[in-house]
Amino acid sequence: MADDKRRLPRWQADFPIGWDQDHYITRRELAKFLALGSALVAGANVAVAAAARLRPAKSYPEKRIASAAALGPGESLSFRYPTDEDPCLLVRTRRGELVAFSAVCTHLSCAVIYRATDDRLFCPCHRGLFECGPGGARPIEGPPERPLPRIILAVRGEDVYATGVTRS
Repeated sequence: MADDKRRLPRWQADFPIGWDQDHYITRRELAKFLALGSALVAGANVAVAAAARLRPAKSYPEKRIASAAALGPGESLSFRYPTDEDPCLLVRTRRGELVAFSAVCTHLSCAVIYRATDDRLFCPCHRGLFECGPGGARPIEGPPERPLPRIILAVRGEDVYATGVTRS
């Protein structure tokens, strides 16, 4: 054994490795493992995306909000839709268009109010400002970054109905 230590380089004598008992992983095996793992993660992402698209569309109840004549230009009305825990605002803009949005700010869930002076939706908590029109309620000032969910309206005769919610 002493003769073996003299023939080996010094580092091998100080750190003997039993190559026969060592179960090491080759670079090829590591690369194969990483490629298969990445393929599994990518496949799982595709499956989740496909499952989300195949999910049936959520249906909302139809609910009468008010009479269209009850609101003059620049006026708003609070209502709850689709459940009693979801506050919303029905607004007749100064141009006379009827629009409805969730009254919950997308920043920190504060109550949003309609300001007729500038025809905008305003969140007083952090001074967020949303445009108010048929195109939606996208944020134009303050910390909110997402638009307010829009309530889909249907006018039948003199009555205004909420028929759905879009999150654009």
